[in-house]
Amino acid sequence: MFYSDNMCSKPGLSPRLLTRRGFNASLLLAAAVAVPMVHAQPKLERNKIAIAVGGKSTFYHLPLTIAEQLGYFKAEGLDVEIMDFVSGTRAQQAVMAGSADMVSGAYEQILSLQSKNQYFQAFVLQGRAPQIAVGISSKAMPEYQNLADLKGKLIGISAPGSSTNMVASLLFSGAGIRASDVSYVGVGNAAGALAALRSGQIDAISNMDPVMTILAQKGEIKIVSDTRTLKDTAAVFGGPMPAGCLYAPLDFVQKHPHTLQALTNAMVRSLKWLQQAGPSAMVRTVPEAYLLGDRALYLSAFNNMREALSLDGVLPEEAARTALKAMVSFDPSMGTDTFELVKTYTNEFARRAKDKFKA
Repeated sequence: MFYSDNMCSKPGLSPRLLTRRGFNASLLLAAAVAVPMVHAQPKLERNKIAIAVGGKSTFYHLPLTIAEQLGYFKAEGLDVEIMDFVSGTRAQQAVMAGSADMVSGAYEQILSLQSKNQYFQAFVLQGRAPQIAVGISSKAMPEYQNLADLKGKLIGISAPGSSTNMVASLLFSGAGIRASDVSYVGVGNAAGALAALRSGQIDAISNMDPVMTILAQKGEIKIVSDTRTLKDTAAVFGGPMPAGCLYAPLDFVQKHPHTLQALTNAMVRSLKWLQQAGPSAMVRTVPEAYLLGDRALYLSAFNNMREALSLDGVLPEEAARTALKAMVSFDPSMGTDTFELVKTYTNEFARRAKDKFKA
């Protein structure tokens, strides 16, 4: 016996007389209503993003690498291209030229840009210490006694104007060594920096890990200044000093809030993973080339600098002020009167991600 769908509304009809077609339609209608309520997420303004980075293989940018390797960006609906350059300066230039959307780089570079009326904003912090050390070549300067011995010498940095340049300059300035007393040589990071020191092209080096730990543990350099721990960083800068972060042009940040939230979610998730990661997990996740041929030293370096990583992506106001003081010491022409620190960073996205992932 056949019963039409509209018969179900007549008084006295049993619910059992529902047709299979009507029952299935009801299920589909219920599902259509329920799914958006459970899974609805803000639509990304853009899902394809290009991030420029200088020296991706360094620990300075490790959270970015982890987010990429573990698929955290994809989990947020993002298609991220990471463009690696020889230095943070080059990475910054890529964004200025329009070939990348944002930078994974040093917070203080945002201050430098603002002094030139170019407004960028950091939206998630990767490191809460610069992770830069200065070392003297054991081969080139076996009789080294103090910083005054560096006058007239060649100092290897990742690139002119970089954070490695700034840290070295601040150290030397405190010892009465002027910028004209030494010569800075751009040697990049990773393998290029190792080769420059070992071949005698430079007499001292200001660089990041794992390069500095590898050179120090092999006796090839003597560390004379260190910002790889919170304590040492406070001794050098007089307070907390922010390091790597993701930053973008201010108008990009304002126009793409959902995209930036997705990026920040991936990065904060990466930071949380790094706080818990063991040696075997690190070796499985990091590209083999990043280990620079020595897994044990790489892991040792990671353990030494783990505390320098941000715990939750939030950039403290005190750290921003420390960075401004350091930059003005590095480049007195910048001044401090015209700076608007509030425009250089936002914690809006990081705080949401922190709550989501319990970081």
